[in-house]
Amino acid sequence: MTPGTPEPQGGLFISFEGIDGAGKSTHIEGLAQAFRVQGRAVTLTREPGGTPLAEKLRTLVLNDAMDAMTEALLVFAARRDHLQQLIEPALARGDVVLCDRFTDATFAYQGGGRGFDLQLLSILEQWVQVVPAQGADFIRQPDLTVWFDLPAETAAQRLASARAPDKFEAQPVEFFRRVSEGYLQRMIESPARFARINADNSRECVWQDVLKAVQIKGWLA
Repeated sequence: MTPGTPEPQGGLFISFEGIDGAGKSTHIEGLAQAFRVQGRAVTLTREPGGTPLAEKLRTLVLNDAMDAMTEALLVFAARRDHLQQLIEPALARGDVVLCDRFTDATFAYQGGGRGFDLQLLSILEQWVQVVPAQGADFIRQPDLTVWFDLPAETAAQRLASARAPDKFEAQPVEFFRRVSEGYLQRMIESPARFARINADNSRECVWQDVLKAVQIKGWLA
């Protein structure tokens, strides 16, 4: 049940997490370029989404009214296809996979934000993310999760001037407080996997912190 440790030039799986407005997407391409400069093949993707089927499910999850269980089931269905069709093949090739959100977001948004049963989410996580080729008990998790931690009030201010919000971005500040607490609980449960970034700093400071989190692992010079 512990994520595998890749060889130096083996596949790497890095997820980017944070509440809407935290600015994580700004730094994904920068990190991709840093890996490319060092000769690594990079696969950029996102959740929900990443495959044609998962992108269709993403549209439903972000826009259609539904209860928390339906949301969770659709997100995990998209994740299963994403893993099978894109993430696992990319890791097998030795790519660096950079994913804008993964399972921590489900625990934060559907679990923390919506109040859905965390035990049921854990069961879905184990069903969907098992990788039989790695062993019967191997559950795919990121090798590193970069969490862009930002006060909910600051995120709300940033979103106010953004594009037309989806149904999650339009939630009240209290919802995002619960989401942030959901992320915190995931970090407490898996501290070695998380790098907590203060996303309230300047863009350059945040980028330096992201770079340092990867360099400490020995994955970038």
